[in-house]
Amino acid sequence: MSGNPETKIRRKPGRPKEGVELRDVILDKAELIFSEVGFNGAKVRDIATEAGVNQALVRYYFGSKQDLFDEVVRRRGSAISGARHVLLDQLLAGRGAPTVEEIIKNYLKPQWDMKYSGPNGAAFVRLQARLHSELDEHALHLRSEVYDASVKRYIAVLCDVLPEIPKDVISIRMAFLVGTYMFMLNDLGRLNDLTDGQIGEVGQGDMLDHLTVFLSAGLRAPLP
Repeated sequence: MSGNPETKIRRKPGRPKEGVELRDVILDKAELIFSEVGFNGAKVRDIATEAGVNQALVRYYFGSKQDLFDEVVRRRGSAISGARHVLLDQLLAGRGAPTVEEIIKNYLKPQWDMKYSGPNGAAFVRLQARLHSELDEHALHLRSEVYDASVKRYIAVLCDVLPEIPKDVISIRMAFLVGTYMFMLNDLGRLNDLTDGQIGEVGQGDMLDHLTVFLSAGLRAPLP
């Protein structure tokens, strides 16, 4: 293809024309498609069509489909991790030692808020669940790059608050925590099946509170 790839954009009314805004449009559409059909099912041409651009422009900004997927994960995953750091900083700056419940709620809240931030936030949560079920080396490295720093920091603070529990045990329980909240965050808990429809819909805040209490109790549990 000759010339600047941006000259080939198929314009739509209200479509951002260039730079960061256009990159975000492509990322938003890619996020929705990856969350619906997974990495293998997604096609760059479909992402380009939804974004109102041609495939060459997607490659111009992001390179391969794998690079595009990685950038989708990094964008919101880094926002979640960053928010966790900020909330922990605020908690540690307060008076006295934080409680386990406060620590866990601050860890969970950024992802909970992401789910309810709109269609793309909810799509990213579904995409993240897909990513956490992948065991290939690339997926493991990507998860580590995006999330490990914040997770390890929370583990360190929990070790300070729960000195009677060894770090390796807290780390194992933190892995249990991640699996549990990812399961519930994606509405897989079958609450109404298990209660014969008596629960109804549990609100965003109520579900977060239930999870916080349950997961905090698991972290504090006596050693086996």
